[in-house]
Amino acid sequence: MTDLLDFDTPERFLEGLNAWVGIESPTSDAAAVNRVMDRAQADFERIGATVERVPGTGGRGDHLVVRAPWNAGSNERGVTLLSHLDTVHPIGSLALNPIRTEDGRAYGPGINDMKAGAHAGFAALRRLLEEGRTTPLPLTLVYVSDEEVGSQTSQALIEAEAKRSKYVLVLEAARGGGRVVTSRKGLARYDLAVRGVPAHSGSAHRNGRSAVKELAHQILALERMTDYDRGVTVSVGMISGGTAANVVPEHATCSIDLRVPTMADARELTARIEGLAPVTPDVTLTITGGMNRFPYSKPERPDVAALFDHARSLAADIGFDLQDLPSGEGSGGSDGQFCIPYAAVLDGLGPFGGGSHTNGEFLDVSTIVPRGTLLLHLLQTLR
Repeated sequence: MTDLLDFDTPERFLEGLNAWVGIESPTSDAAAVNRVMDRAQADFERIGATVERVPGTGGRGDHLVVRAPWNAGSNERGVTLLSHLDTVHPIGSLALNPIRTEDGRAYGPGINDMKAGAHAGFAALRRLLEEGRTTPLPLTLVYVSDEEVGSQTSQALIEAEAKRSKYVLVLEAARGGGRVVTSRKGLARYDLAVRGVPAHSGSAHRNGRSAVKELAHQILALERMTDYDRGVTVSVGMISGGTAANVVPEHATCSIDLRVPTMADARELTARIEGLAPVTPDVTLTITGGMNRFPYSKPERPDVAALFDHARSLAADIGFDLQDLPSGEGSGGSDGQFCIPYAAVLDGLGPFGGGSHTNGEFLDVSTIVPRGTLLLHLLQTLR
């Protein structure tokens, strides 16, 4: 495979990446996200790619669908590179984690999750075009604006592109030690609203039914559903309630995060959560939500196993040992889970560092070339 292209130098890659990182893009600020989408769109159009801008909805930013020039006229299922350009970092985070390179690390908000991977897709297509190369299969790159909050406005777009794909390569940062993801837990999100009976907390306390007290019962019941041996976790992440210190609270709410390794676990645990019943008389519960991303595992997907084996062979030729997370433990959730019903998915292919979602987020510069080269070699060899 001596005719396969190598990736950009770290210096060239970081020059382009830092331009994207320097445009702060918290999911909640559609205008900010659109500014980085503007930059990405201009970069792709400059190298000759075709860019479709999909307007944002629901207060979210726009999405981009980028197609390689050689896609024209082809109906063949191809390769889709999937990324997001929104981050969790609010405007002003650049002042807390300014763009810089120190001791082999490149810093900036969102650089690891996941602007480095997103930019790797751009850099790979640029290398192919600069060298006059094409890929055996049609190549599409998708950039979404709302992954960090569950991809509600981009899910349909992602699924539509996955249906046109044979392979989906997700350019999220690798997991610890450079592991790619071949299995993921399913993710469900719920909101629980409790309505009690308000009363004066002094003169009429016995007439009240505390929504906060009921919520406390429900939180304990939910947390008891966690079973580490099975790989099932239930977490109550946010709570609110009450109106005043001297009122038996009428309202209380909480958010629920469920992670499950199998569909059987998903069915069981969602039924348990959706079947919660009040402990306190005269109190009502309203539960909304459900499965957001479904589980999958390499042992149950021969196409995913074959894709990983191919990537591992290419990595060995490059000079490193590619490992995966076959159990899905520690993998989190990903937009790749929207694609798994339609295509073979390999996730966590981007360059990587650490400190994601913190003001110390960084990219390990030494991972740029090997991970970028692996991506290029996959694009040139997948058939």
